[in-house]
Amino acid sequence: MNYQLLALDLDGTALRNDHTLNPWVRDYVQKIVDKYHVVVVTGRHHTAAKPYYDQLGVTLPIICCNGVYQYNYVNKQVESGTPIPPTLANAFLQLAFDYDLKIVMYTDSGMAVWDQDPMPYILPLKQWADSYPIDKRPKIYFVENLVQEQQRAECIWKFVVQGSTDNFNQFLQEELITTHFSGSISGTNRIDLAIKGHSKGRALLDYASNMSLDINRIVAIGDNFNDVSMLSMAGCGVAMLNASEKVQNSADRVTSTDNQGEGLALLLKELFPLK
Repeated sequence: MNYQLLALDLDGTALRNDHTLNPWVRDYVQKIVDKYHVVVVTGRHHTAAKPYYDQLGVTLPIICCNGVYQYNYVNKQVESGTPIPPTLANAFLQLAFDYDLKIVMYTDSGMAVWDQDPMPYILPLKQWADSYPIDKRPKIYFVENLVQEQQRAECIWKFVVQGSTDNFNQFLQEELITTHFSGSISGTNRIDLAIKGHSKGRALLDYASNMSLDINRIVAIGDNFNDVSMLSMAGCGVAMLNASEKVQNSADRVTSTDNQGEGLALLLKELFPLK
């Protein structure tokens, strides 16, 4: 099969455990971007994915927040997306407060973090962001009042919430959540939630349709449960060796090494040859 498009996840796939790009993957992707279509498909906000996008040399729009929206860095515009309606976003926040959950809100401009009790992963992520020059810095910002920030924002793409086991589980059973939201677990008692029906697979299918590409000529690569929809849909789904057994079972191929090693780059050389 002559593949035409590479759909590449970031965290746990193209990124090593220290959140730097795997050098073997980076170097080979830089070589193939002029011959093949390369699309980054990530759970990240576009501002938090931009440094990697630049290093990879990718030029096509990126799929963000697990398929919720597509962003074009060239013209600095959202090309398509399904934001959470304002009234629903407000109701979500009130419910999350009732269950004493930690909250990160993905707005049009960045990641708004409730400063009263940030999630453990946020502080090192903020330190990483602050290591970049101001003009290239991913926007992760702390706010005192999430409701005011939600009302100010042009749109809300997704929420990340985390809490105690009981509160977390009860929150997910609320009618508001089961009716209007879907998402994927991203940590212990932590979940990414956006408007119901979104997925990386659905977004990638729409992306391919807009480019008039055969889905069978797409290679999708990922490591987590939020990647399963695109791994099972693509012509060739590739799971990382560090992925769980369930994720690996949804794929056609598994890399020979985890995200720390050269296995993914070796597979890319096989599936996307330069000659």
